[in-house]
Amino acid sequence: MGLKSDKWIREKALKEKMIEPFCEDQVGRGVVSYGLSSYGYDIRVSDEFKIFTNVNAEVVDPKHFDERNVVDFKGDVCIVPPNSFALARTVEYFRIPRNVLAICLGKSTYARCGIIVNVTPFEPEFEGHITIEISNTTPLPAKIYANEGIAQVLFLEGDEPCEVSYKDKSGKYQAQTGITLPRILDET
Repeated sequence: MGLKSDKWIREKALKEKMIEPFCEDQVGRGVVSYGLSSYGYDIRVSDEFKIFTNVNAEVVDPKHFDERNVVDFKGDVCIVPPNSFALARTVEYFRIPRNVLAICLGKSTYARCGIIVNVTPFEPEFEGHITIEISNTTPLPAKIYANEGIAQVLFLEGDEPCEVSYKDKSGKYQAQTGITLPRILDET
């Protein structure tokens, strides 16, 4: 398994629509950088957010998630309250090849401000927008800038295709659009 370069990412993005829209250059003047980098792709956060709230004093339960635990927000700048959390999504839509696993890490610009970004791996043959988890670990409100960089994706190509892909398993987040809240598959 090997880390893939900018040349490989560009080819997969342009010929196989692995990343749409795709920014062939690194954009970084006056913004949190995004676009193609040497060995990865810096993804952008859209202008849609779900900010966690305790107004309804509900328990956060991944098996029975109550949508009253979040407040929808759309705008150029999202303020994440102190010691709080928001969900967002990528601007980009991904189509991961069967022999590729992608790992996403937060950008240092936000990390240096106490903003932690968590995204689970993009499994082979996953398709969709990526739901991004943003934690504000500081005691102060924090700004997140829409349509700018939020995290970097690294692509690892396996020596051979996997036996069972995310698509084969009919993954519960397959082809997600928008921000997708936690889901549990029915027992049936």
